[in-house]
Amino acid sequence: MTTTFTLLHPGAMGAKTGGEATRTGTRVLYVPAGRSPASLQRAREAGLEPAESLESALAVSDFVLSVCPPHAAEDVAHEVLTHPFRGVYVEANAISPDRTRRIAAACAERGVPMLDGSIVGGPPGPGSAPRLYLSGDAGQVADVARAFKDTRVVARPLDAGIGAASALKMAYASYQKSARVLAAVSHALAAHHGVAAELAREAGSLRSNILAETDQLPSVAARAWRWAPELEEIAATLRTAGLPPAMAEGAATVLRRWTDDKDAYDLPLEEVLAHLRTED
Repeated sequence: MTTTFTLLHPGAMGAKTGGEATRTGTRVLYVPAGRSPASLQRAREAGLEPAESLESALAVSDFVLSVCPPHAAEDVAHEVLTHPFRGVYVEANAISPDRTRRIAAACAERGVPMLDGSIVGGPPGPGSAPRLYLSGDAGQVADVARAFKDTRVVARPLDAGIGAASALKMAYASYQKSARVLAAVSHALAAHHGVAAELAREAGSLRSNILAETDQLPSVAARAWRWAPELEEIAATLRTAGLPPAMAEGAATVLRRWTDDKDAYDLPLEEVLAHLRTED
């Protein structure tokens, strides 16, 4: 029996993700009404099937896969819930665990089961295989994962409840997105002072995968008492250059949570991370 998804919506990530599901024989519907010409073109290229309306798509769907801008996630869910739907709602947007749980509660009020999902990585394509993490009911998770078996979307079930997949996305994106922003600010500061080429040369010598190097975090905490004042100097330099100092100031604030860990290089990682959760 063919599994049917309604994809909301065929954006840059959604269309290609849905297109991968069609490779397993899954029927993937989308609603053309209100979509831009670019979205319609993406849907056609991905092999998605147009539906007459959202209501008609939901009437024949086993799953809704919501892949939309984060700010629209709750509106999209509530729009679905205004229609008769007895399939499973897959919330796969980059939103907080709290927002995910609010959507789950709204779904539960209407008798609609929900899975928590998050997509890590760029749109599927040559050299790109994003991971679709899924948490919630194990049987329903397995059904969704099956729709992406042997495709360029790697489904990764989590043995956890609603909120886990969203939390993983937030943890990963908090580094990955912030790192890009920090790079832009750094290059803007270097350009302001005429040392852009030298910064690029130094950047080329970097070999660290900082997010993976958790064994280095105790030494960061141990040196935080020295790093916090340096970040304050960086913030002042950015401010003078007319650049936003907020991320440097925020980093200094984080470092102060490790003030009591001065020179304690042998602290266990778990303790170091726990100290970040203490209140100022």
